[in-house]
Amino acid sequence: MESYSILRDLAIIIIAAKFFGILARKLKAPQVVGEIVAGLLIGPSILGFVSQTDFLAQMAEIGVILLMFSAGLETDLKQLIKIGPKAALIATAGVFVPLVGGTLLYMGFYGSAPWGSEEFYKAVFIGTIMTATSVSITVQALKEMGKLSDEVGTTIVSAAIIDDVIGIVVLTIVIGFKNPESSIGMVLLSTVAFFALAVGVGFICYKIFAWVDRKYPHTRRIPIAALALCFSLAYIAEEVFGIADITGAYVAGIILCSIQDSHYVDEKVDINSYMLFGPIFFASIGIKTNLDNMNMQILWFSLGFVAVAILCKIIGCGLMGLGCGFSGHDSMKIGVGMMTRGEVALIVAQKGLAEGFITSVYFTSVILLIIVSSICTPIVLKYLYSKDPAPEVNYSVVRRKGDK
Repeated sequence: MESYSILRDLAIIIIAAKFFGILARKLKAPQVVGEIVAGLLIGPSILGFVSQTDFLAQMAEIGVILLMFSAGLETDLKQLIKIGPKAALIATAGVFVPLVGGTLLYMGFYGSAPWGSEEFYKAVFIGTIMTATSVSITVQALKEMGKLSDEVGTTIVSAAIIDDVIGIVVLTIVIGFKNPESSIGMVLLSTVAFFALAVGVGFICYKIFAWVDRKYPHTRRIPIAALALCFSLAYIAEEVFGIADITGAYVAGIILCSIQDSHYVDEKVDINSYMLFGPIFFASIGIKTNLDNMNMQILWFSLGFVAVAILCKIIGCGLMGLGCGFSGHDSMKIGVGMMTRGEVALIVAQKGLAEGFITSVYFTSVILLIIVSSICTPIVLKYLYSKDPAPEVNYSVVRRKGDK
């Protein structure tokens, strides 16, 4: 039967995604890059083994919801609350400057657009894709150098957490403008109303989960109920408030990130995501990427997209770092540490495709940005840290120790 062909497609996607994911990891690149490349190879653009279907699209949507839920679960809420204003200011600049830079880049290639027009929102969405930061590559590089817990490393990680929160809010607002009946006031009101509901419901849900967690620790009923909360908030966000379902999933993760078994919940969710839904989502990015419409304008746009996205993060975060009292050298480290892009950029781009803001050909730009930033960030960070001044030695202390 024709319907059983989806089983063949799933087998091809899982095998190809995992093979190229492992290959990418061996080459010191993010595993998601390999999974995206696998999608390109098996998709209509090259080999044509698998085509995009409604079923695969729905599976990919579940995958992105699980990814954002996991991101929320991994958030250190206490750190997020306790971190100083420096990280918040750096994160804000790291969102605002790329948002403006991406908007201007699109208008530079396709012409300026009046406020409120469809082309204007497309331009803003290109900027929205650039706002996302993926700090996992940076964290690994800092760990290898033993610099993760110093002031600069802590600032980078903290700012990246806030950056993701602000980026999700920006995405929510921009998607709200897609409704022709919406206005800035209504979009902001819906966004505020959802987060107000999330605070109230979240507090109640947290107390219930914390109680169940204490009474029945490390039992499967906890991740099952957590998954139900994730899907419920994703549905409410999309259907009731008209904002992105991934916002609801992320908030669900934030609600549960402080319960005792949050890592256990994340572990169980990650099994589903790692084995099935995650590979389908990342491979579907490659499958939906349309290379047939690639031309010189798109190629030049992609190169400009990469350059603007990287430079805007460095400039925005670096200058704000200077304004917050960091030295010029440390401010450059912060800017470079914040320039990596990964899953969140893909998630935002995927949402833009679903909402009609962009076409699949622009996935090429996002994929290129992820590859370039993921390779360049560790190299540049190591170079910057190698230029640190040598620590001063207190020779009087050394002599006293030697005398003993």
